[in-house]
Amino acid sequence: MPGIFDIIGPVMVGPSSSHTAGAARLANIARRVCGENIRKVDFYLHGSFAETYRGHGTNRALVGGILGMNAADERIRDSFEYAEQSGIEFAFHPAHLGDVHPNTVKIVVNCTDGSVCEMIGASIGGGEVRVSSINDIHIEFSGQYPTIITIHQDKPGIVAKVGTVFAQHAVNIAFLRVFRQWRGSEASMVLETDQEVTQTMLDEIAMLPEIRNLMFIDI
Repeated sequence: MPGIFDIIGPVMVGPSSSHTAGAARLANIARRVCGENIRKVDFYLHGSFAETYRGHGTNRALVGGILGMNAADERIRDSFEYAEQSGIEFAFHPAHLGDVHPNTVKIVVNCTDGSVCEMIGASIGGGEVRVSSINDIHIEFSGQYPTIITIHQDKPGIVAKVGTVFAQHAVNIAFLRVFRQWRGSEASMVLETDQEVTQTMLDEIAMLPEIRNLMFIDI
C-alpha cells in the first residue's frame, strides 16, 4: 500500500516534483559531495530536463540546491540572484548523456581551490532521486538515508572491517553496495544507514589502511 508521501508528493516550490523537488535534491547532494567552496557550476541536462528546464523551474531548483536550499525553500524562486550575490557562476547545457533516465543531470562543480568535482544523478519521480556516478566512479544511492561512500583498495576483508565499525557503534546498515572495475583495482562502497552516523565512526573508517577517500552525505 502506498504511503501518504507517495500519493501527495513532497512539499516543494514549483510545478513538478520530478523537475523541481528532485532537481533541488540532486544539486543539494552535489553540494555535500563537492563541498561548499564553489566558484562555478555547469549543469548538463539530459532528455526531459533539457527540454523543459526553463518552464518547469528546473534551472532555479538546481541553483537553489547548489546553494543548500531544499525543495520547500521559498528562496528557490530567486536562486539566480542569491547565487550572484554569493559570487557563484552557473550555466545550463542541453546534453545527451547516453542511455539514462530522461530526467538526468550531470553537475560539474569548479571549486575555489581549483579542484573539479562531477556528479550524475536522475530525478525519478515524487521528489526521489538516484545518484549514479561521482567523479566517473559508478555508484548508486538515493540520498534518503545517511550515506557513507568509500573509495578503497579492492582487498579481502574491507567490507568486514567497515561493518565492524558499524556494529561497535550499534548502527544498522540498511543498504550496502560494492562496485569495482576489476579484481584488485580501486573499488567503491555505498552504505546507507538506519541511524545517525557520528564523526567518531567516520574517523575510524577513514583510518583503515585500505580507505583512500571517504564521503558522508546526510540531507
